[in-house]
Amino acid sequence: MMKNKTMTGIWTIVLLLSVFSILTACSTEPAPAAASPKEVRIGFQIIPNAELLAKALGLAEKKFPDVKVNWVPFDSGRDVNTAFAAGGIDLGLAGSVPVAIGLANDLPYSVYFLHDIIGDNEALAVRNSANINTVKDLVGKKIAVPYGSTTHFSLLSALKQEGIDPSSVSILDLQPPDIVAAWQRKDIDGAFVWQPSLAKLVADDGKILISAKTLSEQGIITADVGIVSRKFVEQYPQFVKDYVALLDEAVALYRSKPEEAAKAVAPLLSQSEADTLTQLHELVWLTSAEQQDAKYLGADNSVSGFAQVLEQTGQFLIDQKTIPTSPDSSVYQQGIWNDSLKR
Repeated sequence: MMKNKTMTGIWTIVLLLSVFSILTACSTEPAPAAASPKEVRIGFQIIPNAELLAKALGLAEKKFPDVKVNWVPFDSGRDVNTAFAAGGIDLGLAGSVPVAIGLANDLPYSVYFLHDIIGDNEALAVRNSANINTVKDLVGKKIAVPYGSTTHFSLLSALKQEGIDPSSVSILDLQPPDIVAAWQRKDIDGAFVWQPSLAKLVADDGKILISAKTLSEQGIITADVGIVSRKFVEQYPQFVKDYVALLDEAVALYRSKPEEAAKAVAPLLSQSEADTLTQLHELVWLTSAEQQDAKYLGADNSVSGFAQVLEQTGQFLIDQKTIPTSPDSSVYQQGIWNDSLKR
C-alpha cells in the first residue's frame, strides 16, 4: 500500500517526534494549569461538522474574547500529524486512520472529541464512462485517494472484502484539491474522497460506487477526530472543556435549525445551501454527553468502543505495512482524554 512518498511522510513525523522528545526531556516541570491561553492554534479541515459550523459563526472568538484564535487550514490528517510533531498547532482534526498512526508513533496528542462519525460524506466516486459497476471492476483502473487517510483505509478495506489485490489497481496518492483537478483533466477513473470534493466529482459525470456508510454497516468504522496537544491540555484543561461546550452549541444549533447551519457553512464549502444541507446530513454529529457512552469515548479509563476501533485500524495498518507495530486497545485508551466531555 505504501509508496515512497507515504513512507517519507511517516519517517518525517518520527524524526520530528525524536526532536520533540529530546527537547521535552531537557525542559522544566509543566507550568500550573491556567484557565485560558493568550493564543490558541486550531488546525481545521473543510468538513461539514460542528467545528466548521463553530468557525463559520465565530463561536470561539465570542466565547474566548481575550484569546487570539488562529484557524490553521489543512487538507488531510497526514499533514495534521506532521504539524503536531513539529509543535505547530494546539488542537486539530484528523481522521481515525491518521490518529491511529499518530498514537502508534506516540505523537504528543490526545483524543478529546469525535467531530463526526463518517457516513455518506466519504465515498468512492467513479466516472460514468469508465465502465465501473462493482468493486471488482476497479482492477486495472486509476483510483486516487489521500494516502494515510480514512478514505485510503476504506478503499483498501473494500478491495480486501472482494479479495482484490491492491497492486492490481493503480492507486494514486493525491490530496482532495488535486483529485478534483485530476478528475477534470480525466487523468483518473475514480477517487475515494470526502465532501465537498466528492460532490464536485459526482456533478461532473460521476456516480457513487460505495460509501463509508455502507462499509460502517459491515463493521469498518471511520470518524473525524478532535485531538489536542498533551502539553496544551495539561496547561489549559478548562479551556479544552469550554471548547467542547462550544462544539456542543454547534451540534445543538444544527439539530434544531439545520437550514440555518447550512446557510452559515455553505460559503466555506463553496456549495449551495441545499447541497450543504445534504452534506451536513451525511455525517453523524454527537454531543459530548452522547460521546461518554462506552461505544464512543467512554466516561472513565475502561477500554471504549473507539479505542477498539483504533486498535482494529492499527492492525489493518500493520497488515498493509504502513506502520511496523500497533498497541492494543488499552494503550489507545490512554490516548483518549475523555475528561473533556465532563462538565
